[in-house]
This record gives sequence, structure tokens and C-alpha cells, in this order.
Amino acid sequence: MAESNFVDYVKIYCRSGKGGRGSMHMHRAKYVPNGGPDGGDGGRGGDVILRGNRNYWTLLHLKYDRHVFAGHGGNGSKNKSFGKDGEDKIIDVPCGTVVYNAETGAYICDVTEHDQQVILLKGGRGGLGNWHFRTATRQAPRFAQPGEPMRELTVIMELKLLADVGLVGFPNAGKSTLLSAVSSARPKIANYPFTTLEPNLGIVPYREGKSFVMADIPGIIEGASEGKGLGLRFLRHIERNSLLLFMVPGDTDDIRKEYEVLLNELATFNPDMLDKQRILAVTKSDVLDDELIQMLGEHLPEDVPHVFISSLTGQGIQQLKDLLWVALNSESNKLAGAIHDDTLVHRPKDMSKLAQELREMGEDEEIEFIDDWDEEDEEWEELDDFEYEEE
Repeated sequence: MAESNFVDYVKIYCRSGKGGRGSMHMHRAKYVPNGGPDGGDGGRGGDVILRGNRNYWTLLHLKYDRHVFAGHGGNGSKNKSFGKDGEDKIIDVPCGTVVYNAETGAYICDVTEHDQQVILLKGGRGGLGNWHFRTATRQAPRFAQPGEPMRELTVIMELKLLADVGLVGFPNAGKSTLLSAVSSARPKIANYPFTTLEPNLGIVPYREGKSFVMADIPGIIEGASEGKGLGLRFLRHIERNSLLLFMVPGDTDDIRKEYEVLLNELATFNPDMLDKQRILAVTKSDVLDDELIQMLGEHLPEDVPHVFISSLTGQGIQQLKDLLWVALNSESNKLAGAIHDDTLVHRPKDMSKLAQELREMGEDEEIEFIDDWDEEDEEWEELDDFEYEEE
């Protein structure tokens, strides 16, 4: 049994409801010899709707329910009775979920706010009854429209965590230790690489009851942007972060070189991440004396603020919080810009890498894909092109 239930992407098959057919019926009543047509319209098919829900933090609930079917519309009947509309199917997803077409890799939508609703698949429209086709020269039409067919689509849902500060560093750099020291989060901590196998979130309290969210992802190694280690799978979680906190241990041979390696991996994965504001934290500084700290500080990158901290003794922790808070609230660094920046969300998706990950996790189920229906605003076909249905 796995230790965690964190699931950050799933592949699901969605199908909207088909529209009900219109009724072909002639009014029959005593003493009404020429009742005329009174066939009602068919009901519309149900929609497949995505809804943001802040109470979810993972896609686990969709991992075991990967076939989503909306209800079909009811058929029309006599006396101009309308068919029942199909039941909509609402899929609750955590905020920060991005949806891609599993067949083409095209971006579909992004759910970032609580109670935000996006229609993923629209149900088919119901057919018109023969009551609509009566004219002065055609007083007894014996045909009605069928309903529009259902729409089918296989999608990949990918979760990108929404946090203010993202921790970036090599394995055993002290990321999980810092998160446990400044928040109530209790990630797994051990003295071996890749202790963290999933992202962790923590709420960091600040002065006067203020707070911000910090995200810890598994350690990045050189070549993570090419699929080495765990970086490729989890690098996307820091795309949504407003600020990046780079963490390098103080006992590293070359702090500047290690920082540049991390920066290069982010740039290779997504060049737009270089536009984010960055702060460098030199961890495990309790083993350094003041003279060594001063000497190391002279060789650190000049274009990024730095601070020496120790999560064990609390050295520099409050200074780090102050630095993060000022950076987060600067006019040039807003979380909204990181969320809605098109370059971070709408970039093309390489589905071959996702397919490989799905195969490794045993989620390589093949599902038949049928092209999506035409656009919503497409006009109905001419009446003569329909296959009329008679009772």
C-alpha cells in the first residue's frame, strides 16, 4: 500500500449526453377532426462541467472513476410536451488543475478559482417536434428532428500547486526541514536523497496574523529537465509559484555553481520561469563561523538576495521570512500574474512524456477517441438534410 494518496495527473474519458428526438404526433380528441401537429421538442443532453473545489488537494478521487457520462435528453411527446433535459455531470477538481486533450496534447482549460465552472463538453441539443414545421401549405408535417449526438473526449488533467513560495534545491538541501520549521507541515525527513517523493504545502505564519503558502517539491538533480530523477514530473508545480527560494547547503564546495545548475534546469524546463523573483538561502549555516559566512557571501551571485539560515537552530529564519514577505508584496511580483500568464499555461504539451509516465504507473488504458462535435455556435443544418423520424 502506498504511503501517500497524492495524485497530480489522471487520464479520464468524458461523454456528454445526446439530445432527445422531437415528437411526430397529431392531436387527436373527440369532436376535433383536424387537430393538427402537436409533437413536442426533445430535451437537451447533459453537459460535462469542471468545477474548482478548494477542499480538494489531489486528483485521487478521479483516479478510480475515470469514465464520466452525462445524462441523455428525453424524447418529446404529444400535446407539445418537452422531453426531460439530461442530467449534467459536474467534476470537482482542485484549484490549479490544467486540462489537455489526451489525443493531440492541445490545451483546453485551466481551473484556478474556487467554484469556477468550465463546460468541458456540451450536451447535444434536442430535436424539434413537428409542431414547429407547420405552415399554411404544410399543415400536417409527419416528420420531426432527431436530437444532436453526444460528444466524447479523452482528457489529461494535470495539477499544478498554487503557492506563494516554491522551494528549489538539490536532494538533502534542507527543504523539508525548513518547511517543518516555519509551518505546521510535517513532511518526511531523513538523511538520504529523495526523501520527499511528493509536493508538500505549508502555511507560514508571519507578523500580525499574516501568512503565506510555501511549497516543497522533490529534489532536483542535474538533467532533471530531461527526465532524470523526479524533477520532470514535479517541476510543473513551481510554475504557479510567485517567488522561488533556492536552497543550497553551506557545506557545498561551490555554492554559486550549484545555484547556476538549478537555474539552468528551470530555464531548460520553461524559460519563462526565469522571470520570477528569486531568493537564495544558504542552509545548514550553524556549522559555519562568522568569518566563513562573510567570505562565502562575497562569492554569491549579486543579482539575487541571499540569507544564511539554519532550520535546526533558527538562525536567520525571521530574516528569511521578512525577505520573503517584502518580495511577495512588491508591485513587480504578484501571484495573480503568475497564475494568469498565458506563457505558463497555454504552452504546447508533449504527450509522449505523459504517456510514458502513465505506462510506468499502470495507467496506460487505451480508450477510443471520437472527434469532438462542431463549435457551439454552429448553425443547424438545413431542414431537408435531417433524417426525419416518423412515429
